[in-house]
Amino acid sequence: MKQAILNWKRAIVSSMVLAALIVGPAPQAAAAEMKGMLKSKEVKALVASAKTPADHMKLARHYAAMAEKHEAEAKEHEALAEEYTRNPRMGSSKIPMHPNSAAHCKYFAEHCRKAAAEMRAMAAEHEEMAKSLTK
Repeated sequence: MKQAILNWKRAIVSSMVLAALIVGPAPQAAAAEMKGMLKSKEVKALVASAKTPADHMKLARHYAAMAEKHEAEAKEHEALAEEYTRNPRMGSSKIPMHPNSAAHCKYFAEHCRKAAAEMRAMAAEHEEMAKSLTK
């Protein structure tokens, strides 16, 4: 009986942790993450017409902000994977890559890390373009 109560308490705590992770960052963190990010139309227009150092730096800031966003998402998925690994009953599914499985979360953490690396590379390229235009 005590073991059943202990398991029940663990399930409740794990569910609360997962809910907090899924809800996302605090509004202040979300606002900081958005700093420098452009709307899709703005990015397309700037990519097509960037000629000045300021244009390229604007794109560099956008890509750097996107990298931060992807990195934060990777951390969320890693934390979820840890929770599902610790409490396999919560993430039990016979379907491979089910959204409630550690493998699913690990896959998306890696995907987000790769996207962050690509965004950092794009930011660096635009910074170099800006520098080359100031010479």
